[in-house]
Amino acid sequence: MAGSPDDMRARIEAYPWPPQRGGVEVRRANKGYTLYSLRTGGPVARLRPTGQGDRVQVLWWRRDAWGNPGPFDREVMPLDEALTFVATEGFFWIHGIHAS
Repeated sequence: MAGSPDDMRARIEAYPWPPQRGGVEVRRANKGYTLYSLRTGGPVARLRPTGQGDRVQVLWWRRDAWGNPGPFDREVMPLDEALTFVATEGFFWIHGIHAS
């Protein structure tokens, strides 16, 4: 169930990010939330609420712009599924491994 935008941010911040990833800083930006690596400050993902419950569009940073993370159109999923997707897929963390 959707709550306030602050509830969504709190859920993102409370997610148990894998220790090897180093965690994220969450910033409100451009109609959503941008996740930055605590280790490097590099961009990890952007989550944009769709207005349909807690569903979010998942974007990743590539070639100096936010884009879809897969070969198909938009990736839209419930927030918990999106957080697991970001936490476990290595390509989100390309800028979170080494300082840019």
